[in-house]
Amino acid sequence: MANYSYRGRNEHGQLVQGEVEANSEAGAADNLIRRGITPIQVTPYKAPSSFQLDVSELFGTGISSDDLIVFTRQMYALTKAGIPLLRAMQGLAENTGNRRLGKVLADVVEQLERGRPLSMAMAAHPKVFPRLFVAIVHVGENTGQLEQSFMQLTEYMQKEQDTRKQVKTAMRYPTFILITIVIAMFILNLFVIPSFASMFARFDAELPLTTRILIGTSDFFVHWWFLLLAGIGLTVYSVYRYIHTPDGEIRWDYLKVRMPLVGDIIFRTLLTRFSRSFGTMLRAGVPLTQALGLVADAVDNRWMGQKINDMRRNIERGESLSRVARSSQLFTPLVLQMLQVGEETGRIDEMLNEVAEYYEREVDYDLKSLTAKIEPIMLAIVAVMISVMASGIFSPLWDMMNAYQGR
Repeated sequence: MANYSYRGRNEHGQLVQGEVEANSEAGAADNLIRRGITPIQVTPYKAPSSFQLDVSELFGTGISSDDLIVFTRQMYALTKAGIPLLRAMQGLAENTGNRRLGKVLADVVEQLERGRPLSMAMAAHPKVFPRLFVAIVHVGENTGQLEQSFMQLTEYMQKEQDTRKQVKTAMRYPTFILITIVIAMFILNLFVIPSFASMFARFDAELPLTTRILIGTSDFFVHWWFLLLAGIGLTVYSVYRYIHTPDGEIRWDYLKVRMPLVGDIIFRTLLTRFSRSFGTMLRAGVPLTQALGLVADAVDNRWMGQKINDMRRNIERGESLSRVARSSQLFTPLVLQMLQVGEETGRIDEMLNEVAEYYEREVDYDLKSLTAKIEPIMLAIVAVMISVMASGIFSPLWDMMNAYQGR
């Protein structure tokens, strides 16, 4: 269901305008006619824009996952206690600790006072409330179980946050090592090697190939550093522009899951997100094909999103979920078997929850062993750097000492 703005005339011939919910523009026109309004213009609803500059808008929404988790927990407690929705939203808008979220909730309250459903009011802020969030709230409104919808959202976002924190924690060590290596390379080439190069020049001796390469690299760093920075900046900008094109996003997201060491972890994390969000949608009562369309956005990976949308289109053609899951080549045989059992027993959401827990255990194990896998590689890189530096700097010194002693 979407929201449409309309202009028309009522049964008295007076000009009226407002908003109506329907599946299409034609459906919106039919709804208006049944209400005694002759439509003149029906267009998709656009949320009113604001021209006030907010610093938080320049750097994202300014609303963290912690803020949303606290919000959903509070909404679950308030709705379960029987407090009216409008009163609950007003209280949270006035007392929230995040100023940006407070503004968003105040706008939601204003739209609720105009008679709009909560899900539509939230849909006007897509950067704060994702489509999956809005869809679950919409189902909760229609089934009279809004408090359960907020509870499901709390559990979903909490598990998502835990997974993201685990990945960040595991990547902290290798990232720190790589940054340290890059900084050491710059210091060596800008300060250390030039000192040795000036000393070697005074002896006027033939230097080994490794030493000449190190000195040449250092000279380039010292005299052409601005070209190096410009090249790095141009490369980063070009890659950034490319991966923000439709084809570039898909290719970049595909490369993420094919990277050595971390690719498998990223892939299992995406499958965890798919299983958890898909199961949450089905448990909330969202239709199968609509849930797949929403989950394609929720996984936050264009390549996998394409695969999921292909699954949705094949289901719309009449194929079964287990069949399209097998043809997608995204899942392991164990998961495919669980999906098939869930489809046969009508408990797909429970099976998907089991799949999510299975992948969570896999990701947790891989993250714990990631450091053990990366440490030897980092040590090998550092050892190679030290060997090259020792060979390039100390070999000429030893040759000079041997030549001096030979005299």
